[in-house]
Amino acid sequence: MSWISIIIAGILTYLTRMTMVALVRRDMLGDKLKDVLSYVPSAVFPAIIFPAVFFNDNGTFVEISDPKIFASIIAIVVGYFSRNVIATISSGLISYWIILFF
Repeated sequence: MSWISIIIAGILTYLTRMTMVALVRRDMLGDKLKDVLSYVPSAVFPAIIFPAVFFNDNGTFVEISDPKIFASIIAIVVGYFSRNVIATISSGLISYWIILFF
């Protein structure tokens, strides 16, 4: 019974999201709504990244000397000046690896 519930929930989720992508064209949206929707990636990205950076495997806050903190500061600076999500992610990952291994 639980597998059927999971499959039905997955199909419903897919259909509700796909209808918005398939049926709504860009020219149907107003300029104000386009401006508001342009901020969605900037709002979602920190919400996804925050727990991974500031919490450890036990669910407690990490130490200030954790390499993830320094790498996230570098990524924030790069993201502020470049305004590019790919550059922000890349700089954060590369700086984390450099700090971790050296």
